[in-house]
Amino acid sequence: MSPTPSELSLELVSLKTPDRFARLFEIYGSRAVATTSFGLQAAVTLHLIHHYAPEMPVVFIDTGYLFPETYQYIEELLAKWPVDLRTYTPLMTSARQEAIYGKLWEQGKEGNDKYALINKIEPMNRALKELSADVWISGLRRSQSSTRVHRPFAEQQNKTLKVYPILDWPDAQVSSYMAIHKIPTHPLAASYVTMGDWHSTAAAEQGIEAEATRYNGEKYECGLHEQSNQSDFQI
Repeated sequence: MSPTPSELSLELVSLKTPDRFARLFEIYGSRAVATTSFGLQAAVTLHLIHHYAPEMPVVFIDTGYLFPETYQYIEELLAKWPVDLRTYTPLMTSARQEAIYGKLWEQGKEGNDKYALINKIEPMNRALKELSADVWISGLRRSQSSTRVHRPFAEQQNKTLKVYPILDWPDAQVSSYMAIHKIPTHPLAASYVTMGDWHSTAAAEQGIEAEATRYNGEKYECGLHEQSNQSDFQI
């Protein structure tokens, strides 16, 4: 019998991070998938999965709007640490979306919500369904946002159990880990505090806080934004 989210949270607190990944795969096996954005610090989770849970599928949602440098970074990381990467794309191409809807990211909250639904929410839910996964391993960390300070290591979200193995890692630990293991940094790391689609990610020098640099200020936390009329949709 699988542990409850509370029981799992308590167990993960007591384990070293590598053991957390191994333990999660031991408990859930093929029911668990990890996700990666190939953002500024995503390589840490990728490195840990490659070494301690190599059989765990890693889902990558390719919106088609990432920076060219992000795609180059993906190839660099996968060449160093191969993982079972499963890439999912929107059902509509970017060209078709813009022809029908225009630039959704310039259309306020309603446009951004629609953009997220098409490019992130639907592909992720399709991935979970096709992979028969109900456990989602995310690289979310408390230090990334003031809204995450009290988040537990595991929480139930609709039909999916969300688990955050590096939740308690401060920024300094991420930097140290990357340095010790010689993990290459994202090519745009010096210019951005967070990384997403090219049209909605503001450069750090513009003085915009990290929490407002994606989706024109509409914050969509990975896996935690729900559509009121699509209760199973999540990014």
